[in-house]
Amino acid sequence: MTSSTGLRKAVETYWAAAEARDWTAFGETLADDVVYEMPQSRERIRGKERYLQFNREYPGDWHAQVLRIVAEGDEAVSWILMREGIKESYAVNLFTADAQGRIVAITDFWPEPYEPPAGREHLSERY
Repeated sequence: MTSSTGLRKAVETYWAAAEARDWTAFGETLADDVVYEMPQSRERIRGKERYLQFNREYPGDWHAQVLRIVAEGDEAVSWILMREGIKESYAVNLFTADAQGRIVAITDFWPEPYEPPAGREHLSERY
């Protein structure tokens, strides 16, 4: 079983390396058989080399800001703010680690923002 501290550090390194476009350090956080999934588009990428290529080729000048990481045992969750120019997107990312503390599974949720339904303005505030 992976320690929560070890996995938290791996996720911190993963995001710092992604932001720096340091694909060597990024790859060091991943298991060779890592599986990456995006449920909204129903895409799955298997294997470290394919996942590294996916990230190297990802278009745009995006920047990831980690808002929160929670880790317990061999599982962690991060909440990030992704910026590309003036566009901002929030994402929730689920991570699972192997016994060596490398990331073996990642599931990214990229929800689309939407306007709240009418009729609850008296209960909520906008930010």
